[in-house]
Amino acid sequence: MSPWFRYSLIRLGLFAGTFTLLMVLGIVWWASALFATVISFTVSYIFFAKLRSEVAQDLATRVRNSKNIDDDSAIEDDQIDSEGNRER
Repeated sequence: MSPWFRYSLIRLGLFAGTFTLLMVLGIVWWASALFATVISFTVSYIFFAKLRSEVAQDLATRVRNSKNIDDDSAIEDDQIDSEGNRER
């Protein structure tokens, strides 16, 4: 299972569980959604750092593998970059 999918499921599960608990406690839906968002973000940030770094590594790998740059494109990009630094 990909780290993206696992991390997304964990975050969604944390949100849903927290939101449901807050709704059962009688808190207004928009406040429950807001608190559930903050709580799920905080918990996943603190306790799932390893999984988050796996997702970041997977993203970096995908970006690195998707860069199929030919010589002409690289020359054109360099030319555009150098023209962007000139004053018009």
